[in-house]
Amino acid sequence: MRCREAKLLLAAQRDGDLAQSDGPLLQDHLNQCPTCRAFEQRFHNLHMLPRSSSASTSGQGARIVQPAGPYASISTERIMQAVQRQQRISQQLEDIQRQQKSRLARIRVVGIPLAAIIFFLLGSIPLLVLALIIVQPDLLVNTLPSLSGVIDILIVLGQYLQTGLTLTTHDSRLLAGVALILVVMAGLWLRLMRHPRTM
Repeated sequence: MRCREAKLLLAAQRDGDLAQSDGPLLQDHLNQCPTCRAFEQRFHNLHMLPRSSSASTSGQGARIVQPAGPYASISTERIMQAVQRQQRISQQLEDIQRQQKSRLARIRVVGIPLAAIIFFLLGSIPLLVLALIIVQPDLLVNTLPSLSGVIDILIVLGQYLQTGLTLTTHDSRLLAGVALILVVMAGLWLRLMRHPRTM
């Protein structure tokens, strides 16, 4: 007997439709298959849940109404599959959260010293230039002509940036468009950086 047939026979047993000839076959399969035994236990616990809730409410005089309509045809196997699917999704979310925490820990370990080194290097450039001016002014004089092309490029880029900023601030539609792009980018960044919520 296959596991799928055993699950169907378990459902038939619950509804009282199990044939007498199928009973021993089902029991033999349950004795040999631990997966179906576990399914039978979950199936039994799930089936006992409405009875226990009806027993607790019957003392209070409440009346239990059997579900009708489209929900009456939902089988217990489908409910169990949905529960297992939800557990898998929750496990995947926990794994993603764990991975994100480990990545953030690695970034903190590497990122803070790297930021300190970059800050130190950028801060030491003016001191290095000052030391070159004092110690070897001839070297600095020879270096400045080769840097003139870079300085010209920076000046041209600054002029383009100034022109673009002037156009953007004078035209309200352009300013609104730039503001919208910045807000969307900030929202995307915040969405990517937030921790996933477990369900």
